Amino acid sequence: MDALFNALIEICKKLQVVSDFLWEFPCNLDWYANIPILGNFSIAIILLVGTGIFFTFRFGFVQFRYFGAGIRTLFGSVKKRRGISPLASFLLSSAMRVGPGNILGVTGAISIGGPGALLWMWVSALFAMATSFAESTLSQIFKEKHENEYVGGMAYYGRKLCGGLFGVGVALSLLYIIYAFLCLPAQGFNTISGILSLGQLFTGESFEGNSPVGWTAFIIMMIFIAILAFGGIRKITKFTDICVPIMAVAYFITCFILIAINYNKIPWFFYAVFTEAFMPQAIFGGAFGVALSQGIRRGLMSNEAGQGTISMPAAASDAKHPCEQGNVQSIGVFFDTVVICTPTAFIVIMSQAWLTNGWFDLGKLDKFVASCGIMSGGDGIGTQFVFLIVCVCFSLFAITTLIGFISFTEICAKRISTSKIFIFIIRLICLFVIVFGVLCNFAGLDLSALWNLSDMANILMVYCNIPLLFLGLKYTERALNHYNVYHKFFDAKDNIVKYERRKKALEKQCEITNQDPLGNTSYMRLLEAIEENKAYVKEHEHEYWRFTSEVAGVSLPVWDEKREKDEL
Repeated sequence: MDALFNALIEICKKLQVVSDFLWEFPCNLDWYANIPILGNFSIAIILLVGTGIFFTFRFGFVQFRYFGAGIRTLFGSVKKRRGISPLASFLLSSAMRVGPGNILGVTGAISIGGPGALLWMWVSALFAMATSFAESTLSQIFKEKHENEYVGGMAYYGRKLCGGLFGVGVALSLLYIIYAFLCLPAQGFNTISGILSLGQLFTGESFEGNSPVGWTAFIIMMIFIAILAFGGIRKITKFTDICVPIMAVAYFITCFILIAINYNKIPWFFYAVFTEAFMPQAIFGGAFGVALSQGIRRGLMSNEAGQGTISMPAAASDAKHPCEQGNVQSIGVFFDTVVICTPTAFIVIMSQAWLTNGWFDLGKLDKFVASCGIMSGGDGIGTQFVFLIVCVCFSLFAITTLIGFISFTEICAKRISTSKIFIFIIRLICLFVIVFGVLCNFAGLDLSALWNLSDMANILMVYCNIPLLFLGLKYTERALNHYNVYHKFFDAKDNIVKYERRKKALEKQCEITNQDPLGNTSYMRLLEAIEENKAYVKEHEHEYWRFTSEVAGVSLPVWDEKREKDEL
């Protein structure tokens, strides 16, 4: 077994070289690195941020214009007979997004690039929201119906955009499967780490992975994951519908309390983030490019915008319009980066734990726990409670991510073959690589070796997915143009109802005071607004109707069927 682990370490070192090359090229060439300003931007960063900026302007800042509409879609979601609701899709994608990377990735980015890495994480996320809108909308446009569920994603829209070539769909499905196999070991490692940390908190004893307690926790964990992952997407969403809100709220409140206790450090936090984004301290390398690269790289690992990996839960939703799910997944990037990642950064930066001896030598989780300890005042019941919440959330983050990887690996496998034997083999391999990650933990290996695998997998997905988003740009734009009319139409209908209520309230008020409502300025404005909205509805009542093949300019059987059922 030792020989196997040693071989893994050597393989990971070689893959790290490849990963760094893909992330940093051509910044690793002296002639390019010496170019002022431009020399700090690698092709990967230009591709990720540049695509987000392009889509932001091309779509008219869609991520901000329809942010409120996306929120209303989430809270207006209902249980679906076919597929899953937009809210369930959001929570399922959040189960993938809100993973250990929200703690480990952010902590790692700050420990390497300094507090300034957070600013670039924010900036890239705001633009990445538009990228997520594009890939999620495309997933909805080209989704397919299998039995009582909707399936889709990068492999599906990639095949359609490349002329329906079966080989393209197979290749992209294989790419995602390989991506999952590269990421699953690290998630298995993280899950068992969280569980063992919980055991230590409850008992006060330190447990080694290779112990009866470690093996018992490992077996229970694998049984639980297998039951959920093999139960289909509906069983998974039942779990994520409950788990994601609980873990997100618990984690956010815990971080918020720690921040509130140390409110006097908040001004310094913003000073450090904004000043060190351009000139990091020497202890963090002192290079602008390092802060920039770490912020964007860890931001991608967390929110996954541009990778195409969140496109599958987006396609599973039974949305009324493709752009509705685009709005929802755009909010998912904001939720992941601002609501979950930012509190982590507050804790790490405000604690200034890097000033303590040995902080840089700790693992990423231990660095964050040490930061929490400083923020909570050191030893005591309060500190132990904080550690407990952090470990529980970390474990749940890892488990939900594991389940998501396995379930969507199976969807991609079905794109290749629906053979039960083939699907069973894919499931077994998923379980095997998770087991391998756990064994790496038991063997005392450093997580960074497995983390390098995830880093390379992330950028490979980006290089394959971003070109597809540009290939499908015309379909995304057609959907958005249709949605603009669709959205305005329903806004006008909602406005009529809202204004009619106000009108009746004013009429009652005028009746009580014996006033003529026609002499009331507010009443007259309401009448004008009602008439304007009625005129808009009448003018566009035949234009708003369902998104179809005719609107998209390409055959979309799923959407045509939805229209036919609505007309019955």
